[in-house]
Amino acid sequence: MGKWIGLTISAGVVVAAMTLGCSREPSGTGAVIEDKVYTVTPASVTVKAGIVAGEVTEMKVTERVEKGSGRLVSPAKLTGTLKLKNSSKDQAVRLVGGKIQYIDAQGQPIKLEAARAEPTIKFATYGSERLDPGQDATQSVDVDFPAEALKAKKLKEIRLELAYIPSPYKEETLNFSVSIGGQ
Repeated sequence: MGKWIGLTISAGVVVAAMTLGCSREPSGTGAVIEDKVYTVTPASVTVKAGIVAGEVTEMKVTERVEKGSGRLVSPAKLTGTLKLKNSSKDQAVRLVGGKIQYIDAQGQPIKLEAARAEPTIKFATYGSERLDPGQDATQSVDVDFPAEALKAKKLKEIRLELAYIPSPYKEETLNFSVSIGGQ
């Protein structure tokens, strides 16, 4: 039985200021491609959903544009790092996945453009999806970001719906009598 728990990352202004950084690619045509980086404020947040706690860090939104013309080469992506920890003392957790929603100032989801993939997180590495009590896992976040959310004061919060399966976890000690060499 899966459990979806929502984590909401709120900030007064999530996409605060635009910072430009150049990343030149070799090009035979002379076109220069640059990364247009939008800072996300705060860049790091603490999150908790049931027995799973953690932190989302290094958040930023990046799109690639052609310098001069401003032509969009690669649409916006949200990147960051998600670190989760099982805070339970007696339950293991199997991480199933996560869905990200971008929420506007009116509390409504901001839709992605038609040709873009729904932002999901998959815990792909075998073994990283299971967290025993006290264990943690780190997952990269690299998901599509709606162009509409880049407009000033449009994005209010980011919602992460985390799916996990809790299961009882118990450690017990077994003692048994032995003797050595017929004593």
